[in-house]
Amino acid sequence: MAPPPPPEGPGGAPPPLQYSLLLQHLVGEQRRPRAWDPAALGGIPSPPKSEEQKMVERAMESCAFKAALACVGGFVLGGAFGVFTAGIDTNVGFDTKDPYRTPTAKEVLKDMGQRGMSYAKNFAIVGAMFSCTECLVESYRGKSDWKNSVISGCITGGAIGFRAGLKAGVIGCGGFAAFSAAIDYYLR
Repeated sequence: MAPPPPPEGPGGAPPPLQYSLLLQHLVGEQRRPRAWDPAALGGIPSPPKSEEQKMVERAMESCAFKAALACVGGFVLGGAFGVFTAGIDTNVGFDTKDPYRTPTAKEVLKDMGQRGMSYAKNFAIVGAMFSCTECLVESYRGKSDWKNSVISGCITGGAIGFRAGLKAGVIGCGGFAAFSAAIDYYLR
């Protein structure tokens, strides 16, 4: 016996299958985006932000604030690194006339302070340059991805190395860009 003919839809065409209707509503053109509401998902509803809160958020997301924060962080990190390297350096207070003389605590502390301050200034400058450059590149491109850190690393390394010449600037650009890409890959 022959199966019964399928019911006809409008215009004589067979009606679409039920799962295709479901797919159109889930992923097709008839899909309606849902408004994201944290309270509907069980989150804690938050009141609307005041103008002062919005102003503070804008200030903290500005390139100047990010550069200042990186400068202070670089200063602290560089100072600690400089004090550490001076503390383990065996050439502190070395006198060529008397190689067996032990340096005094005053000489060691003086060298630790000088080296700590030198490293702190260098780290602060590099941190501020990189952070400001990355923020500007991100603002210009309108994207937040790994390319921003590579571009800003190249600019920062090139600017630092360019003081020693063109070849050093190119090497600094490549080295700092590769280092930035590796750090970005590791952190993301």
